[in-house]
Amino acid sequence: MHSLTINFPVHLLPFWFLVISLFLPRVSLLVMWLQHQFVVIGLVPLLAAIIIPRVLILVLIYQDQGLSGWFLLHAVVMLAAFAGGGTRMRRRRSDL
Repeated sequence: MHSLTINFPVHLLPFWFLVISLFLPRVSLLVMWLQHQFVVIGLVPLLAAIIIPRVLILVLIYQDQGLSGWFLLHAVVMLAAFAGGGTRMRRRRSDL
C-alpha cells in the first residue's frame, strides 16, 4: 500500500514583502535589510537594490519560489513601470 505525502514548499520571503514590493520596491528592500532578512553581500546586489530594485526583487522571488504567480505578477508590474516611466519623461520634456 502506498502512502500519500503532501509536501508544501517553504517560502522564505514574507507575505508583506511580496505585497509592498509591488508598490514600493526600494522601501520594502530597505525594511527587509533592516530586519536582517535580506543580506547584501558585495557591490552588485547593493547597486541593484538602489538602481533597479524591481529586477532584484524578481531575482529574490525566483530564488525563493521559482516561476510562481508572485513572480509573474511582479514581472508584469515591472514591465508596466518601465513602459509608463518612459512616456511620462517624454511628456515632461516636450512641455518644457
